[in-house]
Amino acid sequence: MTIVSQSNQRLISHARFAESLTVAWMVVELVVALWAGVVARSVALTTFGIDSALELFTALVVLRQLILHTQRATDEELDIRERQASRLVGFGLDGLIAYIVASSAWSLASGSRPQSSTAGVALALAALIIMPLLWRWRLALAGRLDSPALRADSACSLVCVYLSATLLAGLLLNALLGWWWADPLAALAMIFWIRGEAAEALEAAKTGRHGDDE
Repeated sequence: MTIVSQSNQRLISHARFAESLTVAWMVVELVVALWAGVVARSVALTTFGIDSALELFTALVVLRQLILHTQRATDEELDIRERQASRLVGFGLDGLIAYIVASSAWSLASGSRPQSSTAGVALALAALIIMPLLWRWRLALAGRLDSPALRADSACSLVCVYLSATLLAGLLLNALLGWWWADPLAALAMIFWIRGEAAEALEAAKTGRHGDDE
């Protein structure tokens, strides 16, 4: 049985709060990115929004696990839930990669020119400030709680930082220099990080361990 000691109660409360803030920010990213992406016809922004939806799912899974720790769920039950969630996320990320390739290829072949997006630039800048703070905070809590799930989810935030930087570069090149092709290329560049995240999620579904678990 998973029994939470008195000394860990406060840490778990902090972890819940940190994870709740992450969920809230992922909702903002999801809504703004998808809305701005559709309006601007931006593949990069839409990709960022879909990835935010998948990260929202994983954050909700981890938050649920933190809550279940106080309900004496067995370690086996927690492991099964985490593996199932990891499998779904892995398949979802593979689907996202397929979407990126198809959408970017169509955009480049057709010469579709996305509009500049002030909302998209603002979102990417905000993510570059907020996500590193959430990543470091949750990583520290994961270490003190010895929580592989929280550690794995904090790694998703680091991926989000890289995606935000790539997104910002594509949006600025399009807005300032008129390099419309930078938008689909930025989306394609995101595959580098998304592919690694997908592989780790599917590996975690098989073994129950995340790539950062040592």
